[in-house]
Amino acid sequence: MGNFIKLINGEKPVLADFYATWCGPCKTMSPILKEVKNRLEDKVTVVKIDVDKNQVAANRFSVRGVPTLILFSQGEIVWRKSGVLSAEQLVQEIQPFLPKFN
Repeated sequence: MGNFIKLINGEKPVLADFYATWCGPCKTMSPILKEVKNRLEDKVTVVKIDVDKNQVAANRFSVRGVPTLILFSQGEIVWRKSGVLSAEQLVQEIQPFLPKFN
């Protein structure tokens, strides 16, 4: 948990995917998150958090269903959504919270 806290408090925004291995929609999100990471490159760090192995983190951030995506910026939650989104939807929704690069 300490490494995760250090990561989300950093300068770069962090998109955390709270998932479970037994969750069908979570499996659907995996390739979508890879595509989003490729499209956004270094603007965001994408991490996956298994709620069964990291119950403390899931409880701390009030994750009640999976998949739940939470975008952190300098330790603050700036966006969150549960359920499956397309790569296009996800990029459009989080882009306003990411640093602007020329």
